[in-house]
Amino acid sequence: MSLQEKYASVLALGEKLAVRNGKVEETDGVLRMWGLVNDPYEKNLLWDAIKSAGGDNPSDIAADIQVENTGYYTKHTVEKGESLSKIAKHYYDDMMKYKHIFDANRDILDDPDKIEIGQVLVIPNL
Repeated sequence: MSLQEKYASVLALGEKLAVRNGKVEETDGVLRMWGLVNDPYEKNLLWDAIKSAGGDNPSDIAADIQVENTGYYTKHTVEKGESLSKIAKHYYDDMMKYKHIFDANRDILDDPDKIEIGQVLVIPNL
């Protein structure tokens, strides 16, 4: 199995995330990849995919993933049935961190219990 086959899920995710200035090379038994993603969340998604395919400390891949927007973790568009606590659970694995999301979005939110479908929320860095 080639390294590009081994890390096919990572490469597919990179395409899905529309990584910019991306490049992939396989030399001397190492898959080298680099590119620019929107935010830290997307970078973490790529690293999680790398670890899923290659283990916690893979030696057959070298990735240089740059982040364009470091002022926030990511942005999230509210979908039907979501709440700030549910969104916090997804991004932070802690429902109680909904307060951080509320505070980061006070310009569009007056009440943490009232969010609307389609609103784009800033998910702050913690």
